[in-house]
Order: sequence, then structure tokens, then C-alpha cells
Amino acid sequence: AVIGARACTRYGEHVTADLAAGVVAAGRVVVSGGAYGIDAAAHRAALAADGVTVAVLAGGVDRLYPAGNARLLLALQDGVGALVSEVPPGSVPSRQRFLQRNRLIAAMTGATVVVEAAWRSGALSTAGRAAALLRPVGAVPGPVTSAASAGCHRLLRDGAAVCVTDAAEVLELLGGGVPADGRPPSAELPDPADGLDNAARQVLDALPVRAWAEVGSLTRVAGVSAAQARGALGVLELAGLAERRGDRWRRARTHGAVPLDC
Repeated sequence: AVIGARACTRYGEHVTADLAAGVVAAGRVVVSGGAYGIDAAAHRAALAADGVTVAVLAGGVDRLYPAGNARLLLALQDGVGALVSEVPPGSVPSRQRFLQRNRLIAAMTGATVVVEAAWRSGALSTAGRAAALLRPVGAVPGPVTSAASAGCHRLLRDGAAVCVTDAAEVLELLGGGVPADGRPPSAELPDPADGLDNAARQVLDALPVRAWAEVGSLTRVAGVSAAQARGALGVLELAGLAERRGDRWRRARTHGAVPLDC
């Protein structure tokens, strides 16, 4: 579970996107509550990385709430994700149902990570439920001056959560889960993008993890020319970071990259 404040900061959105993308890249599922802020950022990042994500709703599955996230929830439902609720269709979200929803998020996941939370936050309720079920809880530290991280700091200070700073540490919470490359998640690994120029980094970021993309699609997402994209793809393929099938490309399944200075 990746949860947090509705009124999140750009820092929180950035960290959430990194965590969710890294978790789904390791074959795990991201679960959240479909709300504004951290929840939505987690779902979007998982979908963008071609991963599986589940939204646990406080109302019926036919009541897409909040309305501002309706398109996101429909995309999740129409993709490889799911909308989940314990109340029947037509049920209206209420304060009590949000609290009940939180216990489901805690119970149906192997670990709960709070990215941002105020001193009094529903995300802390979910973390408390997870701890009561003896599920590991992680919290992302933020600036000490940020009210949006006060709840996370409270969890860390009280020993109710462990410090989480990246996806590898989330996988550790899940019982020493090992990413697809078979390396321990806690190992200090070099960044696969080390040594790449800007165009290659942009193309690497644009490559889907599971689906295959044509060069034209990659140029639009990466914001580079077709010539730059083709050159970058050649470099990424040699480095073991991209793989090709016909005229389509995706991020390599394993990241045993060849050092670029060889």
C-alpha cells in the first residue's frame, strides 16, 4: 500500500511516483485509496509503468469518488487494475466508510508505506491498522519544516514505522522481496542511467516496462527527435537497458547493464 496526504506537496508526488514505479517494476501490485494527492500519484505512476494497481473505494464501485479522479479510476478499471469495495453498488462514500476502507487497505497488502501525512491524518489510521495486523509499516521522511510530513516523522519517532527512501527499501518491507534481476533489494547498485547523455536518459524514462512501443511513440513521450531516439535506443540496447522486437522497443527485463565505458 502506498498512501498519504490528499493535500500533498510536489516532493511527495515525486517520491510517490518513484516508489510506485519501482515496486511495479519488481512485479508487485500498488494498492491505494483512489483519493487526491498521494493516492492518485501512486495509481498514475503504476499505470504509467505498465504495472498493476488497485484502488480500494469508500463507496460502491459504481460511485467513482472523488469525481475529479473519475478518469483515473476508469483507466485503472479498464486496464489491468481493479476497483475494490466492501459495500454494495450505489453506496455513497462517508467519513465512517473511509475509516473502514483504511482497514481493508492495511489488511490486503503485505506492507504499508506512508509518503506524506499531517499530524492528524487518515493515512496514520491505515498505518495503525497495518501495525495491529503485524504488517510492516514504512514512512518517508520529509523536510522538518513541512506540516505535510509531520505524521511521517511522528511514526518514525514513535518507532511505529521504519524509514523508507526508495523502492528497494519498500521491497525489503515485503519480506526481502527480490527485484526481477535477482539482486537483493538492499544492495548498493549503480544507477542504470549512469554515463548516459540527456537524450538517452529521456528515452530510457519513456520506455515501457511491459508493453512494446514504436520509435514514433517514444519520440513524443521523451520529447526528442526521431534521429535522437534511434541513436539513444542503440546505446541503450548495447548497455543492456532496452530490448527490441521488430520495430518496437521496451525497457530490458534485466538490468545487468554493460558498463558504458567498456
